[in-house]
Amino acid sequence: MVYEKAEVSSQENVYRPASDLVENSNVMQWMKRKGFRSEKELRAWCSENYVEFWDEMAKTYADWFVPYEKVLEWNPPHARWFVGGKCNVAHNALDRHARSWRRNKVAYYFVGEPVGDTRAITYYQLYRDVNKLANGLKSLGVKKGDRVGIYLPMIPELPVAMLACAKIGAIHVVVFSGFSAGALRERINDAGARVLITCDGSYRRGKPIPIKAQADEALQDAPSVERQIVYRRTGQSIEWKDGFDIWWHELVKNQPDECETLQMDSEDPLFILYTAGAGGKPRGVVHAHGGFCVGPAYTTSWVFDIKDTDVYWSTADIGWITGHTYIVYGPLCLGATSVMYEGSPDYPDFGRWFQIIEDYGVSVIYTAPTAIRMFMKEGEEWPRKYDLRSVRLMGSVGEAMNPDAFLWWRKHVGNDWAPIMDTWFQSETGCHVIAPLPITPLKPGSPAFPLPGYNVDLLDVNGRAVGPGESGNIVLTAPWPTMLRGIYGEPEKLREIYYDYYWSIKPGIYLSGDRARRDADGYWWILGRIDDVLKVAGHRISNAEVESAALSHPNVADAAVIGRPDKVKGENIILFVVLKEGINPSEELKKDIRNHVRATMGPIAMPSEVYFVSAIPKDRTGKPVRAVIKAKALGAALGDTSSVINKDAIDAIPAI
Repeated sequence: MVYEKAEVSSQENVYRPASDLVENSNVMQWMKRKGFRSEKELRAWCSENYVEFWDEMAKTYADWFVPYEKVLEWNPPHARWFVGGKCNVAHNALDRHARSWRRNKVAYYFVGEPVGDTRAITYYQLYRDVNKLANGLKSLGVKKGDRVGIYLPMIPELPVAMLACAKIGAIHVVVFSGFSAGALRERINDAGARVLITCDGSYRRGKPIPIKAQADEALQDAPSVERQIVYRRTGQSIEWKDGFDIWWHELVKNQPDECETLQMDSEDPLFILYTAGAGGKPRGVVHAHGGFCVGPAYTTSWVFDIKDTDVYWSTADIGWITGHTYIVYGPLCLGATSVMYEGSPDYPDFGRWFQIIEDYGVSVIYTAPTAIRMFMKEGEEWPRKYDLRSVRLMGSVGEAMNPDAFLWWRKHVGNDWAPIMDTWFQSETGCHVIAPLPITPLKPGSPAFPLPGYNVDLLDVNGRAVGPGESGNIVLTAPWPTMLRGIYGEPEKLREIYYDYYWSIKPGIYLSGDRARRDADGYWWILGRIDDVLKVAGHRISNAEVESAALSHPNVADAAVIGRPDKVKGENIILFVVLKEGINPSEELKKDIRNHVRATMGPIAMPSEVYFVSAIPKDRTGKPVRAVIKAKALGAALGDTSSVINKDAIDAIPAI
């Protein structure tokens, strides 16, 4: 196949998808049925007629115990979707497949970090495992509306636990297993969880790491938790509290493998997911059953073009929204086959991911630019060792993808033609909002356009629309099914965060907190958080834009930018750089990188100083944790560092 290069505007190259990919795509089949002649017409009609569009998606991708009476009730900022409908995401993700021809189809290929530790789990096996745990939870007194904390690594028992909660109407609260005991405690206390599900330990870079010890520490001051369910993963020695701790295998041993799926109102809460909030305090974002029966399946089908013959792999962690939506609910609701990998991408060497692609014939892979840049740094010889011809489509998430990473990944993993769906969404939006489709001509570094069914705009701080080339705040001007239903907790927090932040810009308009610009062709370019803006000599410059410029230097593997206060200019731009393997640091190279950024973005964006470091502190989505970097560099208190996944990198940041 050929992925053609063409010009869409006079300034920027684009890459057009192969004609057979376009013709056979899920979205093209829908376009033909509806009579749309172009992608532009499709996107415009679906967004203008978004209620009718979502009605059709709900009837296409979800089964309903009781049909809904009304698609939407909108009383800004409160929305009720699929009003009167009864559903359960566990039925759509599991029950209906276990009773169909897909019962013996593989739902998950699990690859543990220890080489040779693998499982193939069919939909029927997953169904039975979920039912047994759901019955076990009921035997502990868990009922509809109760919160269940889940603190597990990337093992199949994590989606089993989520689906078991959904089946009986409990609200799951997944906490990333890399978080500290303090971060876990804060989240389960805020949610008032009755039960915590964890395991003895997991594997990371060849070593068993403790999980239960962290959970035990968190539970020392978590009065709402009545029982702790422990899955045996590594067999390592653990502390045990009789009458409080219970082994997973003992709990489910004598449970029936059938469990009634509770009929839930479409607006009943499905899960609470904690995301970074103002002042370093996490926000418990609430999502509902009805929206998650529809949005994840629609976006997984249209953006990733998933077919029954595909093997799909999202390399994300289920502890984040990407994992909730695009490892659990989206793929399972479609009846897809997914790969789930427990460990590190560099263990036992940098060929591990590529070996998995080859072994399982992965055809669609969804990952983050930070992982791509890690492989770029190591060199193209790693992907070259493996047969990656099965890959036909790829995705990117977590941060804006710099063009160099786009082109490298496409060439060395995508067989020099597979398109990359660069996606933008949030914990609060639940699903992709801005993303290409398999029919979309791509500009490297751009997530293209708002998806069909969404109404998205760019507004300045005064709520006025901005023109081409100008940056603005990303806002959604109409509701969507997987929108956040609120912030869990006391009314004061609801008022402060939900109303006074998310809905503060204009009545009925959702403020995302992210910034972007549109070019002359209408393509969107994500610039980072609203508060990630440098103020240099009266100019507002995006940290992410300067980082992207630095990353386009041939010797730069990773970069982070902060502002250092300056009495005259407001801020000086400080650039931290990780060099590619084999490149020696020098003062001459620092000068060259500074001049490269200047040539790329203009004199105002030229860094005042460049520092070479061994690693950049990142969160799990791959974004630089700039607040921590800045605090370390300027000698201030670090504050909460629980979101930093590579804490050793903090020590690498020098005082400036």
